[in-house]
Amino acid sequence: MSGSPEKPVVFFVFREEAVCFVHVLLNALDFSQKGRLARIVMEGPAVKLVGSLEKQESQFHSLYMKAKNAGLIDGACMACSRQFGVNDEIVKSGLPLLSDMNGHPGILPYIERGFEVLIF
Repeated sequence: MSGSPEKPVVFFVFREEAVCFVHVLLNALDFSQKGRLARIVMEGPAVKLVGSLEKQESQFHSLYMKAKNAGLIDGACMACSRQFGVNDEIVKSGLPLLSDMNGHPGILPYIERGFEVLIF
């Protein structure tokens, strides 16, 4: 891994693939458990995963809730949530809708705070 061992990391997830998102959840939890600051931002089609992950019957619900309850998920893209028709599901989930860059979550604020940005 590049960068300093103390450098925080933010995972920007664009893919609407549960297995990809599981790896992001696992890595963010691993970083956090090892004392590293880690955050997750859901962008693009990935915002469509929230509704299913919130359901207890979802295969990955417990892992998702572990990361969510640990405060690792900063939120989901407001513009994409509206575009993909899942805005209400995200609001109901309690995840913040992020919109600092023309309705989308910006990467620059994370870089300015010293985060390494990983995109999935």
